[in-house]
Amino acid sequence: LVVEIVDSRIPLSSRNPIIDELISGKKRVVILGKCDLADKRATDEWKAYFESSGDIALPVDSRNGENIKAFYKILDKLQQERNKERSLRRPLRMMIVGVPNVGKSSFINRLIGKKSAKTGDRPGVTKGKQWVTLENGMQLLDTPGILWPKFEDPHVGLNLAFCGSIKDEILNVQDLAYELLKVLRENYPEELISRYKLDGLMNEDEEVYNEYGEPLDPVLFDMESIALKRGFIQAGKRIDYERTGRAILDEFRAGIIGNITLERPVLK
Repeated sequence: LVVEIVDSRIPLSSRNPIIDELISGKKRVVILGKCDLADKRATDEWKAYFESSGDIALPVDSRNGENIKAFYKILDKLQQERNKERSLRRPLRMMIVGVPNVGKSSFINRLIGKKSAKTGDRPGVTKGKQWVTLENGMQLLDTPGILWPKFEDPHVGLNLAFCGSIKDEILNVQDLAYELLKVLRENYPEELISRYKLDGLMNEDEEVYNEYGEPLDPVLFDMESIALKRGFIQAGKRIDYERTGRAILDEFRAGIIGNITLERPVLK
């Protein structure tokens, strides 16, 4: 059995395409992790999407244990099916896979009720493979999160960066936050306005000019409005774009802006 964890906010972008080749023929359970941070309606759509491919799909919030018991029921059912097929009855063994910072270690810790696997809010915490025995005697192999070498679609790279699966140290934080604001403006404008107490959002097709007659960038205008409301100002009354960008990214990743999903499925 293979247990694949994806981020409920970016279920497709957080799937390593190499996994399909590696686990061909194996039964798969897709865990829609961090479902507490995602748009519930979208998560229900993603559950239906994965199940339409023959996989078992289950939304899980590892922080409060939502659906952990349901996962154990799935395992029990699969064990019973396996016992019928084989004369030698052995406990189910499974491998858990997923990209960095998708929540594998938190999921395992919730399963076994203790901190056996290291957790963190940055990618790359789990360094090596380790076997973990669950309370029902089944064994689970935890593997480090691995990204594939090249993103064919640049939106995949952006989505992974938004959700923290790519290390911030190698990214330009203010540019990344700018791109995230573009997505939020289009799909979750009310949450954006509410969180940052904005007066409204400028229409991107609208031509607005500043006091010097220069065209205003609507997304940049929002970013600067957030900075002013938060007091992120440097000496000389200059906007602190890096601090503003960091705040936007951190609050999105923590679910403070709202329950947001960046990808929607096309049902088969």
